[in-house]
Amino acid sequence: MHATLPLLESTDFPVIYRKSLTCLQVNIGYLCNQTCVHCHVNAGPTRTEMMDEKTLKLIPQVLKAREITTLDLTGGAPEMHSGFRDLVRTVKAMGVHVIDRCNLTILSEPGYEDLADFLAEQQVEVVASLPCYSVENVDKQRGKGVFDKSIAGLQKLNALGYGRDSSGLRINLVYNPQGAVLPPSQTKLEADYKRELNAHFGIEFNRLYAITNMPIKRFGSMLISKNKFNDYVDLLKANHQPSNLDNVMCRNLISVDWQGYIYDCDFNQQLELSVPDPRLRIASTRPHLSSLLTVNPDGFEIRVADHCFGCTAGSGSSCGGSL
Repeated sequence: MHATLPLLESTDFPVIYRKSLTCLQVNIGYLCNQTCVHCHVNAGPTRTEMMDEKTLKLIPQVLKAREITTLDLTGGAPEMHSGFRDLVRTVKAMGVHVIDRCNLTILSEPGYEDLADFLAEQQVEVVASLPCYSVENVDKQRGKGVFDKSIAGLQKLNALGYGRDSSGLRINLVYNPQGAVLPPSQTKLEADYKRELNAHFGIEFNRLYAITNMPIKRFGSMLISKNKFNDYVDLLKANHQPSNLDNVMCRNLISVDWQGYIYDCDFNQQLELSVPDPRLRIASTRPHLSSLLTVNPDGFEIRVADHCFGCTAGSGSSCGGSL
């Protein structure tokens, strides 16, 4: 059972508005083969929440209607959804760029042995979590044996051309801090990762994304249990940089949950903070993906709360790393 988290929505975070929508980030289910300490979704092997076929079919329609150029698939382990491959094939045929947020260990799970080949064939960009280049730190955060399976997954992707600029197959790694601290310099950390992973395992990758841990869900509960929640929120606020506001991911992204409801970002999704504009409630009492077939959300106000300081603190943080 997770500790009850404080309500974060009463906030002095600045008012911000959406720019042009270029990315649809869709959580197609919470089922995952791992249970990670930092996971803000609380995903795991026992979760049953999965997007239904009707909602899956809406995704290509919305991409076309809003002329969205990127589909970012997440979970859980999105590849565990039975409709994952058909969805990827459909939107790639439309010329949409697809990102798969992959945990790497799924590549060696029974029944997924050909997944890496599928991703390469469809030229899917892979964004993979690897919170450290040492076995001790990774296994501590993500579970025993995860590091070795992650390395094996990276080597499998490298063998297919991922991580080499000439191939066009991109793989970017994600770093999350081990505790209630801000990430270090992304540039320096990326250099460390590339040096260590290449020297010890012959692994290559394109970019490292340093992402700040958000004080919500599983990580937030951990902060509560250690009596560090308020201190961590204060740390985020103290390091707020107004210059990061222009580039936070919610300015160009809409997040979709497994039921098809829409949010300004993945973190708002997990806190069930729906997009605030009533014009997006035409198809439901809650803003729904189907509304985007007819409503252009450009210029709409973005719903903010205290956790938003996690995206503007220090070097900034987004699904693409530092800002």
